[in-house]
Order: sequence, then structure tokens, then C-alpha cells
Amino acid sequence: MAGTADGSGNSSFPRVVLNERILSSMSRKSIAAHPWHDLEIGPGAPAVFNCVVEIGRGSKVKYELDKHSGLIKVDRVLYSSVVYPHNYGFIPRTICEDSDPMDVLILMQEPVLSGSFLRARAIGLMPMIDQGEKDDKIIAVCADDPEFRHYKDIKELPPHRLAEIRRFFEDYKKNENKEVAVNDFLPAEDAIKAIQYSMDLYASYIVECLRQ
Repeated sequence: MAGTADGSGNSSFPRVVLNERILSSMSRKSIAAHPWHDLEIGPGAPAVFNCVVEIGRGSKVKYELDKHSGLIKVDRVLYSSVVYPHNYGFIPRTICEDSDPMDVLILMQEPVLSGSFLRARAIGLMPMIDQGEKDDKIIAVCADDPEFRHYKDIKELPPHRLAEIRRFFEDYKKNENKEVAVNDFLPAEDAIKAIQYSMDLYASYIVECLRQ
């Protein structure tokens, strides 16, 4: 005979007691988490940090964060016959001069679903100018991928892999008649400084918003 609602009887299922947090989430509408603002950057930042993947390796679709809703939206399909060579996304709780979060290219074995987040380690910085504006990219490795996690600096990567990354960013907007210039890669030290700077800018941005 089945047990009663209060847990009495002969049921083999234990009585479930919902804690206050679950009851609260069930009883009142709340705002969905925003991956840019609500996801913590992680205790190891700026060297090791959480990042959100917008575009999986091998994709020709340009996904990007919708800053208002926090959802990942389809921006466009690339005009050129190229695909993203590695997973690509952004670092939460950072902001750059273009008012977007810091971009990051993450080297790892497998493509990752758009909207997922992972731990990454900064190994270098790719200075880039996109249509006359600074648009630097952090080069990182997945901190939990056994094939890539041992890399500490970009100089340890095979030259061909760096050439592949450079060529992709130089070419992926050519058929849109947009000019992109990629400068020489910089070491992990510069990447870590760039992330710290973007973290500081974000903190200042939040303080300024609270004052308004």
C-alpha cells in the first residue's frame, strides 16, 4: 500500500523535504542568471578563469552574447569559407574599451556547446585591430583538458598552430570588406595583465552604474 502524503504507510520512497531555496524558486518569479554578470570569474583569475563559450570549434556560425538578455544569439554566418579553429567566447565580469567583455580563444581537444562555461588558463595575447578599433584576444587553453592543460605560455605552441589562428582572424571578415590587422603574439604575462585591467574596468563600471 502506498504511503500517505506525510510520509506514513509502507512506501519505500522517503519523504522529501524541500528546503527554503527550492521553495522560493518555485513560488516566485526570479530573473534568469546573466553569464556576463552573474558567473564568477573564479578564484584563480586573472591567470586561471572561467569563460563562456559562444562559438564551438569548427563552426561557421558567429554566435555572440546578447548583452541585454544574457542569451547567446546568432549574429551571422561567416561570409568566408573558414570556420573557427578553436572554441571562442568571453570572460565574465570583465569589460574592454569597446564596452564588450574580454574575448578569449580556448585551445582544447573537442568543440564545446554554445553557452557552456569552462576553466581556462591564459597563455598569450593576440593584439588585433578590427576596422580601426582595438579588439585584442586572449589565447588560452582549457585548464581541465589533459592534452592542453600543461601549456603555460604561447611560445610553447607549434608555430603552425599560431599561423592558423592568425590567418583565421586576418581572413574571416575579408568578404565583408572589413579590415582586420593581427600583430605579433604576446606572452602569458601580457595576457594576465590585460585580463586584470579588464577586471578593474568592470569593477569601476559596476560602481559607476550603482551611483546612477
